[in-house]
Amino acid sequence: MENKDLLEKILECVEFGKVNKAAPFPPAMKGQDGADELTKLAIEQGIDPAEILNDALIRAMEKVGQKFSEKKIFVPQMLISAKAMNASMEHLKPYFQSGAVKRKGKFIIGTVSGDLHDIGKNLVAMIVEGAGYEVIDLGVDVNSQKFIQSIRDHREAIVGLSALLTTTMHSMKNIVADIKNEFPDIKLIIGGAPVNEDFKNEIGADNYSADPQAAVNYLNSLVA
Repeated sequence: MENKDLLEKILECVEFGKVNKAAPFPPAMKGQDGADELTKLAIEQGIDPAEILNDALIRAMEKVGQKFSEKKIFVPQMLISAKAMNASMEHLKPYFQSGAVKRKGKFIIGTVSGDLHDIGKNLVAMIVEGAGYEVIDLGVDVNSQKFIQSIRDHREAIVGLSALLTTTMHSMKNIVADIKNEFPDIKLIIGGAPVNEDFKNEIGADNYSADPQAAVNYLNSLVA
C-alpha cells in the first residue's frame, strides 16, 4: 500500500472508530484491519511517526470534533473514535518519549472539586490529545492545590477546568482565582453544562469552550 493511501486508511479508521481487525464496529469495515494494525504497518514501512500523527490522527480527530460540534455524531461515536485513536497512539508513544515526534504543547485538565463527573472532561482530553498535545489528566474532584502543583510541574501548560453541576460553579470560581493569584499569565479554559461566556468573564478565565473542538481551536490559536 502506498504511504499516502495507508495514511488515509488510518484516518478513516480513526474517524469511523475501527479500532482493530477484531472490532465489529463499524459494520461496513468488519474484518478489515483497523487503526492498530495499520499504524503498526505504517511504522514498519518507514513512514515518519510525525506524518502519522499530523496527516492521519490529527486530521481524523479534527473531523470527529467538527462533526460533534455540528451534532452529526454524539458521545458514543466520539468515544469509539477516541478508542481507535488511542490504538494508533500506542505505536507512537515511544517516539514521543524519545523526542522524535514533538507535541504541540501540554494541556492540564481536571473536573473541579466537589464534582465527580468525567465524561465531558474525558471527551475534551481525548480530542485534545488527538490534536497533538500532551494531556495531563488530573481526574475529578480536583482542588486548587492539585491544579497549582501540576502547573508547577508543567509550567508551560495550558489549563482546562470542567464543571457539570451548578453547585460546583462556585468551586470553579475559587480555583480560577487561586491559580491566577499564583500564575497570572497562565491560560485557563473552562467548560461544562452550567458555564458560559458570561461566567468566564465573571471569574476571570481566558476562554469558554462549548465543546471539545472549540477547546482545540483555542489551544491552536495560542501555539500558532
